[in-house]
Amino acid sequence: MSKLKIKRGDNVIITTGRKEIKGKTGEVIEVIKKEGKDPRVVVAGLNIVKKHVKPSASNPQGGIVEREASIHISNVALVGKDGKAIKVGYKIEGDKKARINKKTGETL
Repeated sequence: MSKLKIKRGDNVIITTGRKEIKGKTGEVIEVIKKEGKDPRVVVAGLNIVKKHVKPSASNPQGGIVEREASIHISNVALVGKDGKAIKVGYKIEGDKKARINKKTGETL
């Protein structure tokens, strides 16, 4: 599996998908990377779906809960300081590998 360029806590923009979420930005809550499956990300406050929950000890009422659903990682891009999508590259700085904006060269 290849290395992912998006990490938890990054600010991303949704580049494709439903018109309600396309073009909106948010912070990555979780990166889901499973063997044999495509990588996905969960973005805070975006791609909200309704899930039917059975009553349990922790949730005795049950009912319909709204939560964030995952989005394929290819449908999101990192956001630069200007608010536009950027491409990510890597640069060795001393003994560390740093992520950089390919267009401007600044570190992320």
